[in-house]
Order: sequence, then C-alpha cells, then structure tokens
Amino acid sequence: MSDAREGSSSGAERSCWAQASRRDVLAAVAAFGANAAVNAAVASAAEPADERPKEGDYLVAIDATNADTLSPKHIMEPQVIAWPMDPTTKLVRNGSRLNKVLLVRLNPATLVGPTRERAADGVVAYSAICPHAGCEVRGWVDELKILECPCHNSRYNPREGAAIVDGPTTRGLAALPLRIVEDKLVVARPFVGRVGIAPT
Repeated sequence: MSDAREGSSSGAERSCWAQASRRDVLAAVAAFGANAAVNAAVASAAEPADERPKEGDYLVAIDATNADTLSPKHIMEPQVIAWPMDPTTKLVRNGSRLNKVLLVRLNPATLVGPTRERAADGVVAYSAICPHAGCEVRGWVDELKILECPCHNSRYNPREGAAIVDGPTTRGLAALPLRIVEDKLVVARPFVGRVGIAPT
C-alpha cells in the first residue's frame, strides 16, 4: 500500500516538475520574444541620419548650402566642422550633433604616433563635441596650434590624437581616421574613442 502511495507520489512530483519546466520554458520564450520586439522597435526607431560616421562616408561642410564633398584643399581655415555623408544615398548624417566632425589641416611631419596613420594629407579629424560639457570645440590658439573649447577652455593637441593640454576635461577628443579617394576626404574607420560627454 505504501509502495503504491510512494509510486503515486513520485508520479505526481514528476508531473509537477514537468508542468513547472513547461511553464519556465514558455516564460523564457515569452520574455525572449518581448525583448526581441523591444530591440526591433528601438532599431526601427533609429533614423539613418542619426548613425555615426561609417567607413566610406564622405564629409561635407556643416554650413554648406549643397552637399559638395570636402577634399584636403578645402581645409584652409584653422578648422572646419563637417557632417559625414553616405556616398551612395547622399544622406547627410546630421540627425545627431554627436556626428559633427572637426577637421584640421596640419603639417604631416608634425603629427605624432597613431595620429599620422589616421590623417589624410595632413588633415586630421576629431569629434567636434567636447567631452567636458558637450560644447562644440570651435576655438583655435594659433601660437600653440591647439584646439580650444570656448565654454570652459579645455584645450587639445590635434597633432597628438587631440590629447588634453589643459582645462577641466577628463578625456581627449575621439579621433576619426581618414583616407583620400579621388581627392575626396573619406572616413577610413568609425570613431576611435568615446563620443560625447565623459561620465563623472
């Protein structure tokens, strides 16, 4: 009699475990499906114009009235602010201010280390957004040949990977490697380093 009860009890336990397992599997599948749906919604919500510069993108002046691509000869001022542009669709990636690219033309012989490899005919490219407070780095200290953020006077050396020279910033500017294709400045690789405000 007790053997029958024990057998019945074991069968009931197995049945409970089987039901629990099915519930766990169904819950996991439901959670996975919900997560996939959220990820798909986020991906579909992202606009192509918000996407960071991609390999092969051209660069166009931010204040240009047309989408003429920039070449090294166009970088005459201390610096030029540009947007990346998809070469096939001509879509300018101006949906996020984090896509602003700061271009500076320097003597190639003065470039140090990886900066020389990332440059194209002396033109170096960096994120135009200061990591300190998110202002645009538009200042230029001519006697030192360095970049300066006008908000809090963070300074960066464009010859040495936009390394910090002075100021409250805790991180250099992210670099954007370039190459030249048919006399046009082209993005060689995505940003090297984090773009935007540094975490405190």
